[in-house]
Amino acid sequence: MPETTYLGAITERLAEAMRADDRVFVLGEDVAEGGPWGATKGLAEEFGAERVRNTPISEAAICGIAVGAAQSGLRPVVEIMFVDFVTLALDQLVNQAAKAHFMSGGQLTVPLVLRTQGGAGQRGGAQHSQSLEAWLTHVPGLKVVMPSTAADAGGLLASAIADPNPVVFVENKTLYFRREQVAHEEVPIGSARVVRPGRDVTVVALSRLVHEALAVADELAAEGIDVEVVDPRTLVPLDLETIAGSVARTHRLVVAHEAVEHGGFGAEIAAQVQAAAFDELDAPIERVGAPFAPVPFSPPLEDAYLPGSAEIAAAVRKALG
Repeated sequence: MPETTYLGAITERLAEAMRADDRVFVLGEDVAEGGPWGATKGLAEEFGAERVRNTPISEAAICGIAVGAAQSGLRPVVEIMFVDFVTLALDQLVNQAAKAHFMSGGQLTVPLVLRTQGGAGQRGGAQHSQSLEAWLTHVPGLKVVMPSTAADAGGLLASAIADPNPVVFVENKTLYFRREQVAHEEVPIGSARVVRPGRDVTVVALSRLVHEALAVADELAAEGIDVEVVDPRTLVPLDLETIAGSVARTHRLVVAHEAVEHGGFGAEIAAQVQAAAFDELDAPIERVGAPFAPVPFSPPLEDAYLPGSAEIAAAVRKALG
């Protein structure tokens, strides 16, 4: 299999979608120059300014244009530099894109993909480092995906572009340059993946924390603790069947994400699992997330703030009693 980065897989799938369908176009701040991270590098040279459109620094305008274009039969892929700035486009995303199909009695579709990235660890400060995916999962009409690998980033992006209604595609900036071998295949929206099988405890981890959970699994294996790691990949719709099936095998659950623990999507996973598989649980569900505070700019404070392998390992040990 060929090797590429998380970012490279996104660029490749964008180009493939644009070659296959003239209705697909990209818009956002500086996308014709490659965008802030290089995800759209080379697209303007191949497809021209008509299909790789630079925009003003106005997330509301970017998303408003995209909603109208999607309702008119095009397939826009929006890039919002940081998930922190999705806040400026929530009216267009939540009240327009997410509601159009329902409010039109099924007459309208909104085949729109909003790509953005979140997460801390790069000293971006409180306004460029948040993980806000839980906000978006609360909106009926939006699908929300969070790939943790290059293969899933490419495969889920292909599925998102093909979807007839809006998909929010949440990336993590610290994963962009991870290299891996990638099978060229679509990944269906709504399908979780058992990344590592185990028998003692299930860790359901999101995005960057999938890799932290795998490191913990390797560490604890030396002590005879067998950790199963599950990557939901899609938050809405959530593949509860795969997660509950894992809990039925291990009888313990830890849910881990980088977002603030309070009100985080881990609470939703925990609630759904206890409703669907309560009799399978032999211990309380443990949650791992960031503290209820803005992301610090100070490097030592940011490092202390971020949940990672140490917090996951502690939660696993607590679940095992």
